[in-house]
Amino acid sequence: MSIETSSRPVILTGDRTTGPLHLGHYAGSLRNRVALQHGHRQYLLLADAQALTDNAHDPARIARNVIEVATDYLAVGIDPAVTTICVQSALPALAELTLLYLNLVTVARLERNPTIKDEIQARGFGRDIPAGFLCYPAAQAADITAFRATLVPVGEDQAPLIEQTNEIVRRLNRQVGYDLLPEARSLIPEIGRLPGADGRAKMSKSGGNALPLSASEPEIAAFVQRMYTDPGHLRASDPGRVEGNVVFTYLDAFDPDPEAVAGLKADYRRGGLGDSVLKARLTGVLRDLLGPIRERRAEIARDPDHVMDVLRTGTARAKDLTAATRDAVKDALGLFRL
Repeated sequence: MSIETSSRPVILTGDRTTGPLHLGHYAGSLRNRVALQHGHRQYLLLADAQALTDNAHDPARIARNVIEVATDYLAVGIDPAVTTICVQSALPALAELTLLYLNLVTVARLERNPTIKDEIQARGFGRDIPAGFLCYPAAQAADITAFRATLVPVGEDQAPLIEQTNEIVRRLNRQVGYDLLPEARSLIPEIGRLPGADGRAKMSKSGGNALPLSASEPEIAAFVQRMYTDPGHLRASDPGRVEGNVVFTYLDAFDPDPEAVAGLKADYRRGGLGDSVLKARLTGVLRDLLGPIRERRAEIARDPDHVMDVLRTGTARAKDLTAATRDAVKDALGLFRL
């Protein structure tokens, strides 16, 4: 089985299937995926196996949300004709590569990974760390290299995972004596992770502060009304702080008129602009953005068989590619094959 090659850069990205996607996903990754898909060879991995690392108590939730996340992909404009959407647990080559790569990395190195350290602390694992969670960097290396990806869109906090992937690739390439696998580069979006409405934590499903892509107009309005602004801005005439003001963070991320936003910032700093005006503008911006996505999502959700067909087709295509990479790695290592 030959390994597919392409003159276009190869992107691997995806999401854990722990729930429908939200506005933070759209800002940080989804709209970039839509923009990149025609100039790159793009694979979107529904990471259901990885989601089990801290959700093994509720596997039904993980399985149920495979369809939900795939529906979100299609609703925002991912085109399955040019982007391969596939299911992680249905690609056995990924598990085999993970097992091989675990022999190329130490437990100490896994524990030093800044991303893993931060996530362990955030989840309060202490020393009761699920082994699958601790070994996630090796599993991600398997995902990236199986698709021979050279670009991986991630948040800045995830960049250490890509570096650890490249460490594994370099060690493997040195061991076999040639460049069997390519290294990958982090593709970090201009817009980082969005804060929740209170401004104290990132928007997340687990944090309960996320605005889903399917949010209704009343849900959007209520979410904006809860937003943290400037506690010292008690009257419209008071000068206000833009930095740390969640409403401006969202306007910077989504308002299609940055010049108008710059003018609002100047007025707010000077005094004379009320929070209600800012929130009304942001509510309108988010309604315009999410309205079409919500409508497309509802239409797609009425035909779950179509979503399943997309997943079957994409996963079958990915299965051939990932199996070819696995076989190439096993051959290079001189492993016995029947």
